[in-house]
Amino acid sequence: MTRLPILLPLIALLGCAPFPEIGPLPDASGAPPSLLPMDEVMAQAPSGRISASTGEALAARAARLQNRARLMQGPVLDPATRARLAAAIAAGRA
Repeated sequence: MTRLPILLPLIALLGCAPFPEIGPLPDASGAPPSLLPMDEVMAQAPSGRISASTGEALAARAARLQNRARLMQGPVLDPATRARLAAAIAAGRA
């Protein structure tokens, strides 16, 4: 309830902002894009970006990222720091 007197003037000020000019909307009356078979799309794609080792490189990168995520799931504070902070909080110094 104490935040309400602060938020009300801010919300009121946001209502006074001018609406941004976004310009005219694109014409939607044209024909929709045609769907192409996947073979045609792949034939038009530039070659040389994906090689035989791309899959192996992506699997290795995924394994590294999963390992990093696993390491980040541990505690942030070591036990000594946690105990020191808990003591400071209990003493009223935090």
